[in-house]
Amino acid sequence: MRGFSLIEVLAAFVILALVATALFRLFSASLANASASEEYSRALLVAESQLALAAAAQPLRETSERGTEDAGRVSWETRVATHDAADVEPDLEKASEPLAMRMYRVSVDVRFTGADGRERSLSLTGFFLECLDTLVPDLEVATPREPARRGSQVSVR
Repeated sequence: MRGFSLIEVLAAFVILALVATALFRLFSASLANASASEEYSRALLVAESQLALAAAAQPLRETSERGTEDAGRVSWETRVATHDAADVEPDLEKASEPLAMRMYRVSVDVRFTGADGRERSLSLTGFFLECLDTLVPDLEVATPREPARRGSQVSVR
């Protein structure tokens, strides 16, 4: 009768231990990534909600608000400010002052602590796209409409 020698059994256990260690590290990293993704998604949801609330205010006025969500783990700041174009001729700017329409920049900054303990942040602006859709419906927006994919850049055709 022939069986496994002690050396063969020990080698098999060492190989099994190495494979198990690698798998545990892989699963641990996957759980950490899932946790980070959940925290980012929660912060993004807060940012989108606050952006929608600020942009829906009628009439839109310059303001700044702060608050926290999710038991203080997510803090946000919403700012509504008039937008002054940089390259506008003074005559055109003066002529547009009596007009009822003003351009505003609505932005939300969200800060939250990541799973690794470091503070993270994200910023969203979206009112400009709503203005484009309303005022120039034939204009095609080339950048993604989702704030998380777009960031603060908007390209039109």
